[in-house]
Parts: sequence; structure tokens; C-alpha cells
Amino acid sequence: MAKAESQAVPMVSVLLPVRDAQATLPECLASLAAQTLPDYEVVAVDDGSRDASRQILEQAARRDHRLRVLGTAAQGLVAALNAGLALARAPLLARMDADDVAHPERLARQAERLARDPALSVLGCAVAMLGHPGHANAGMQAYVAWQNGLVDHAAIERDLWVESPLVHPSVMLRSATLRGVGGYRDCGGPEDYELWLRGYAAGWRFAKLRETLLQWRDTPGRLTRVDPRYAPERFRAVKLGALARGPLAGGREAVLWGAGRIGKAWSRALRAAGHRVAAFVEVDPARVGGRLHDAPVVGVAGAASFRGPLHLAAVGQPGARERIRKAAGDLGFLEGRDLLAVA
Repeated sequence: MAKAESQAVPMVSVLLPVRDAQATLPECLASLAAQTLPDYEVVAVDDGSRDASRQILEQAARRDHRLRVLGTAAQGLVAALNAGLALARAPLLARMDADDVAHPERLARQAERLARDPALSVLGCAVAMLGHPGHANAGMQAYVAWQNGLVDHAAIERDLWVESPLVHPSVMLRSATLRGVGGYRDCGGPEDYELWLRGYAAGWRFAKLRETLLQWRDTPGRLTRVDPRYAPERFRAVKLGALARGPLAGGREAVLWGAGRIGKAWSRALRAAGHRVAAFVEVDPARVGGRLHDAPVVGVAGAASFRGPLHLAAVGQPGARERIRKAAGDLGFLEGRDLLAVA
């Protein structure tokens, strides 16, 4: 690409944080170089790599002026993302991780959909696991299948409080939209999930392409597996903070459907944050009539007595969430206003 062309504002900026990724970075960069959409730039932020990642990036940048490299001291993922965001020039921002592989048409298809739907804020795509089969445990495989099935805004909104409904390196979003909420935040937990919740509160609309356009690598050393910021209790803390600013604001009480492990964990977290749990709802007759964490345990019919609190379907067993949704609906509770599913 000619020097003058490299100064033009591209259609898409790919935000690529890098830390010690020499084993996978060449394949990642090759997948970006093979994109059918030519009008893009890659903003690669080398976050203090101790291996050959910086050299690999600089060599690739000499071959392709669309690749811009920023080297920083090791400051962490959120700082790297915000540093890259500050340099990104395009109106659309695509995320990518240094160990993933993009389908050749990924950028073109996502940019086309966002151009066609100006009300859309964030657009993901379906992903497939990449790596040795032993690295993708049953839980991760179930998560990928679950989030791949959340395609339109209504489905994503419905399950937003369960788990992150979008794989971060699969998304493309509008740069101005991201900057409008202040970019990424270091919340001590999952920075991508915190962003989706914050964006949702700001009125963002979400969607996902059904096509599998990203190969998402899973390894034992991935941050989501080894970094305490991605532990279940940190996800719960991020959810609870967003709920406290939204549906639980003003001292609204909570009712927990489910008195198992997930329900008890939510009860402890709610109480520690100063929220009162008005009751537990249980289908097991042996548990109904007792008390748990100083709250009464009632049957499904008894839930009708608690119209003011926010009802939280805090279960994880297959099918249990849908059964609660139906039972609550039969009692006249409206999902999104009266009931939310959490995990």
C-alpha cells in the first residue's frame, strides 16, 4: 500500500492487544491480511511482551502499512485496549485477539451489516473453538453453543445477566459509541462483560451474525481460565453493580428463585452489598416453609405475594431457567421488569 493511501481514514480499525503471543500471532496476522475487505487498519498494542511478539509485529508492519504497532510497558489488557482505541481512526472498530483466526470475509460481512442497520451498536458473529480437543472442556463448549444461539437483540437482552452474550474478539462496534461511554474500564473483573452491561444501560442494541467468522482459541493458560478477574464471583460482582444502578436501584428488594448453590451465592452477594432478599422460591416441597439466610422459602404459588421485589431466576440446571420463566409468567410477572435470569 502506498504511503498516501495509508494516511486515508479506513473503514474499519482492528484493535489487537498482544502479550507474549509469538506462537499464534503469525496465524492471526495472516488471517487479517487475507480479509476480502481491503479498507481497514490493524492497531496492534504490544503490552510489554517478553518474547518475539514485538519483532513479529514490526516485521509484518514493514510488509503492510495497514498494520500500526504501538509498544507499551506491561500495563494490562484494559490499558492496552484503551491505548489502541485512542489511535484507532476508523468509524468501525473490530476486536481481535492475538491467538484467534478470522474468516476471510469477517470484516466485510460485519461492516456491511452495520452499514445496513444504523441503529445497531454492537455486532458479533458465531465462533468455533480452535485448539486441541482436550483444551475445550464441556463447560466452555456449552458456553460457545449458548452464545452462538443468541442472535438478535431480544435474545441477547433476555440472557444478558446470565453470562457474557458475546465473545469479545468476535465483535465489531461503532468507535464513537464506544468512546461515548468512556471506553473500557478496569472494574477488577471481566472488562468486556462490564462494557456490554454499561452499553445496555446506555441504550445500545446488540446482534450477532449466524455465520462462524472467528476461530476462538482455547488453551489452559488463557486469561479467562487463570486470571482471577474472570472468576465466577467477579462476574457476579459486575452483574450486581449493574443491577444496583438499574433494576435494584432505590432499595428495591430481591426474590430468589432457586435455593441451590447459585441462589445461595446470589443471596450472600446481595446481602453483602446491602440488598434485602425478601424470599426464596422453591419447587422442592421439602424446602418450602423453612427459612434460608433469614428469608422465608415459599412455593411457586407463594411467589405471587411478592409483587414489588425484583425476581431473579438463579439456577443453572438444564431446563430450570425456562421452567421458572414459564411459572413466573403464569403468575403475571413480566420478564425484564419483574424477573431476570442470572447465573
